[in-house]
Amino acid sequence: MSEPLETERMTLRPITMDDVDLIVALDSDPEVMRYISGGKPTTNAQATRIVKMALGHRWLGFDKATSEFIGWFGIRPSTAKSRELGYRLRREAWGKGLATEGALALIAVAFTQPGVDRVRAETMTVNTASRAVMERCGLRFVRTFHLEWDEPIEGTEHGEVEYEITKAEWEEQRAKA
Repeated sequence: MSEPLETERMTLRPITMDDVDLIVALDSDPEVMRYISGGKPTTNAQATRIVKMALGHRWLGFDKATSEFIGWFGIRPSTAKSRELGYRLRREAWGKGLATEGALALIAVAFTQPGVDRVRAETMTVNTASRAVMERCGLRFVRTFHLEWDEPIEGTEHGEVEYEITKAEWEEQRAKA
């Protein structure tokens, strides 16, 4: 599953242990981490653990024209038949459609795996930009739910949202495109 991917504007390559510094740098921007940790940066030790857990289901995106690091895109197992979509981009890459472009590539990866019939994604209710990416990718709103947090960040009182797309819905959307 972890092979390089190409989109119109990006090269996506599987994450490796050599990428810890890129994750630390990405997660050092308080705005990037706003809806994840309330703006707190990820430490090197945390990034090392994250990368170890992400091996095999996370790709790093690089601009084809400049080779600049854009961010990461992930599609990890959620259940035997379901995958969870995730992405995190450098602030400089926001608002250019790159999150949607990378997410669509990984949704396609998920649905080419035998037995996968659903892709889901979650974000904070107040994270309207991430929700818009999910909607542009064809995912539909499923529910709002509330989690208990040891250290709640601004907006957690509004809950989390879950979006999903089934393989049948994805195939139908592709047929129309």
